Amino acid sequence: MKILKQKDLTDENVLKNLKRSIFIYPTDTIYGIGCDAVSEKLVAYVREIKGRETKPFSVIAPNKKWISDNCIVNEEAKEWIDKLPGAYTLIFKLKNRKAIAENVSFGETIGIRIPAHWISEVVKKFGIPIVTTSANLTGKPFMTSLDDLDKSIYEGEKKGSPSRVIDLTGKEVKILR
Repeated sequence: MKILKQKDLTDENVLKNLKRSIFIYPTDTIYGIGCDAVSEKLVAYVREIKGRETKPFSVIAPNKKWISDNCIVNEEAKEWIDKLPGAYTLIFKLKNRKAIAENVSFGETIGIRIPAHWISEVVKKFGIPIVTTSANLTGKPFMTSLDDLDKSIYEGEKKGSPSRVIDLTGKEVKILR
C-alpha cells in the first residue's frame, strides 16, 4: 500500500503506478484510502480492507468536466459544482456507468468530491477518478491522525470532519450529512 505525499505531484512514476495501487492520502477534511475507481479488482480489495461490502464509495473526480461528462447535471447541481473544490460530496445520477467500476457504487448514483487540497492535483494528473473513503475500518472513528507514520508524510492532525454529503439526484437538494 502506498502513502501519497505532496511531493508525489511531480513524480511521474508514482502517478503511473497509481493504476495498480491502493493508497492512503490526506484530504482537506480527513485521511482517505483509495484506488483507481475503474478497477473492479482494486475496489474489491479496498472493500475487503475496510470491511465494507455493500455501502457505496465516493470518488474524487479529476475535474469538473468529468462530472458533466459522466453524470446528469441540472441547473441546481451546476451551482453546487461551482462551489468545488471544497468539503462537499455531491451525489449525482450517473449517465455513463462505465466511468467507474460497478462495485464502486452498485447503482445509478455516485458521490463525487473535488477536495480543496493537493490530492485533487494528483487525481487531475492521474486523469481518472479515484475511490475516496475514510482510512478507517467501517464503523470505527474516522482517522484524523496517523501518529505511526513518518513525520515527513504526516500533515498533522486533521481538524475537520468528513465532507458534507449533498444529494442532487432528485427535484430538491437534500443535505444528508
